[in-house]
Amino acid sequence: MRSVDITRRYGQRCMIIFNFQFNYICLKKIEAACFGLLFSAVSYAQPDSVQATYDVHKSALRVEITDSYARDKDHYTLSSIWKPVGLLAALLPEKIVINSAGIIGKQGLKPQHFTHKRERDSNRNSRAEFDWAGKQLTLSSHGQQSQVELPPDTQDRLSAMYQFMFLPLHNAATLDFHMTDGSKLDSYHYALTHQRTIKVPAGEYQTIYLDSQAKPGESRTEIWLATQYYNLPCKMVITEANGDQFTQVLSKLEIRP
Repeated sequence: MRSVDITRRYGQRCMIIFNFQFNYICLKKIEAACFGLLFSAVSYAQPDSVQATYDVHKSALRVEITDSYARDKDHYTLSSIWKPVGLLAALLPEKIVINSAGIIGKQGLKPQHFTHKRERDSNRNSRAEFDWAGKQLTLSSHGQQSQVELPPDTQDRLSAMYQFMFLPLHNAATLDFHMTDGSKLDSYHYALTHQRTIKVPAGEYQTIYLDSQAKPGESRTEIWLATQYYNLPCKMVITEANGDQFTQVLSKLEIRP
């Protein structure tokens, strides 16, 4: 009975990890972009291609995330593949594929289509369609569809992580934005601290540190952006209200200008 209980406990933890919104990182509260404060033009050229690999872990449970960003003139595509590693792969061999596509404007990424698909549980798939002209966001999840007003600063959970590349954050003190995971639309607020140095498997980086400043009983999200690499996220930590902590770190980065 003990081995059965342990397996069930691990199975529950597995599902928690795969519900994690982040963006990345993992992805429950992510982490993400900011139009609200800084509606200004891009201050430097962004790369045409980014390949990033992240390790996500909670205790002995691990997930590997492989992100791909590509730019073709004024359009972008993003994909993120989540795969369990080690014990988690044995208990829950499920792959998650997240995609985002849209246009690139003066304020950066402007999503048009977003999908979140689970390999073994299609009932939990979600998608979002962005109608910028009509200012409407269409959400689809659990077999139901709804429409809500589309705020001008909205990103999806994947594009939010790469929108940082397009924002001049060096003088910012706070960030505010909206983000959708295909099932709902939420607002986010972060306080920024500059010139933080951290070391992750991919290397040592000078960073901008984002803190969601959670109130008691709320989960807290912390994000570190690598300033010498287009403000790409190199670390994220999500601490749930019960003390459980998920950590996502950059393990490999390839950039093509």
